[in-house]
Amino acid sequence: MTDLVLACLHHVLAFGMVAVLASEIATIRPGLAAAGVRRLVIIDAHYGLMATLLIGIGVLRVLYGVKGPHFYMVSPFFWAKMAAFAIVALLSAVPTIRILAWRKLSKADPAYVVPVEETRRVRPFLLAEAAVFVFIPLFAAAMARIAF
Repeated sequence: MTDLVLACLHHVLAFGMVAVLASEIATIRPGLAAAGVRRLVIIDAHYGLMATLLIGIGVLRVLYGVKGPHFYMVSPFFWAKMAAFAIVALLSAVPTIRILAWRKLSKADPAYVVPVEETRRVRPFLLAEAAVFVFIPLFAAAMARIAF
C-alpha cells in the first residue's frame, strides 16, 4: 500500500508541475504588468514547491518502494530521468531569478511593466524546460519495463 500511495503522489506532483509550467509559459508574455508579476511569483513558488515535494517522494519511492533501491541504482533510465530533472531544475533558475527581480521592481513601482525584451529572454528557458520535461515520463516508462 505504501508503494501505491507514493506512486500516486509522485505522478500527481509530476503532472501538477507540467500544469504549473504551462501556466508560467502562458503568463510570461509581452505587457506583463505588476498584477501579472504577483500572480507569476505565486505560480513560480508552486512550481518550486512541487519540484521539492516530487524529489522527496521520489527518494521515498527509491527507499521504500516495492522495487527497492537496487532496481533504481542500476538502471540507466533512472539516471537519465534524474539528469533530465536536473536539467529542468537548472533551466528553471533563470526564470525564477528574473521573476524575483520583476517582483522587486513592481513593488517599487506599481505601474511597472516588464520590458518586452525581458519576456523574450525568459520564454526560451521555459520552453526548453517543457521540452526536456517530456523526456522524464519517457525515461520512467522505459525504467519500469526494462530491467538491468
